[in-house]
Amino acid sequence: MGPAGFDGHELMSAPLLQLDRVTIRFGGLTALSALDFGIGADELVGLIGPNGAGKTTVFNLITGVYQPTEGNIRFDGKSIAGLKPHRLAALGLTRTFQNIRLFPSMSVFDNVRAAVQLHRPHGIRNALWRGRGFHDGENAVSALVMEMLDMFRLTRFRDEPSKSLPYGDQRRLEIVRALATRPRLLLLDEPAAGMNSTEKVELMKLIQFVKDKYKIAVLLVEHDMQVVMGICRRIVVLDYGVKIAEATPAEVRKDPKVIEAYLGEEPTIQK
Repeated sequence: MGPAGFDGHELMSAPLLQLDRVTIRFGGLTALSALDFGIGADELVGLIGPNGAGKTTVFNLITGVYQPTEGNIRFDGKSIAGLKPHRLAALGLTRTFQNIRLFPSMSVFDNVRAAVQLHRPHGIRNALWRGRGFHDGENAVSALVMEMLDMFRLTRFRDEPSKSLPYGDQRRLEIVRALATRPRLLLLDEPAAGMNSTEKVELMKLIQFVKDKYKIAVLLVEHDMQVVMGICRRIVVLDYGVKIAEATPAEVRKDPKVIEAYLGEEPTIQK
């Protein structure tokens, strides 16, 4: 059981995202079993567990890649079961991936521009005749892209192909591209993977900045416990598809079930 405020009555009285007894089976394998947890509209929540615990499955369920065998997933109070990933992205559910999925040969500018287009109205007449509305819209998109690149210190790479960026900047670009879709909930899948210690510190600052600047909720899957414990207010722990804990970082560190299943004797040691 989680700490006070995490029991579904106080903090979670009106969650942005709610998983209700979500179960998914693949043949005879139960990948997730009766999973319950919610995320408030301005929360930063961590999701941790050993390899095979079901973390990526949770992301795939939330973003419409998989559909639950049982249970329900609600976003802003409405069931999203059965909706396709592009529909969920339009509603405000956006994710990044453990393996960076930028458009490698496209410029940094065009990577972000492509994401901005998700919410741009497309008028056939303006597109065909390149009328004033079309050009005004293009100028507005370009201005927004440049504003975001400048905010995240990527302006100098504007015309470079994304594959040419240093690894840490590629991660930064992926987060910027996700933000360009105007998410209400941003799901980050192991963003610290492959980063050195300095880059991880910068990543922690970036995630907190993104949450505060854009007033969004963040669900973070991450193996690096220094990152998770350092920025998350609440942590959900999975083991073999079952939630074994949901608590503050301080309480998770001391939970015997979590220590046995995942953290070991030194909870700050990276995997």
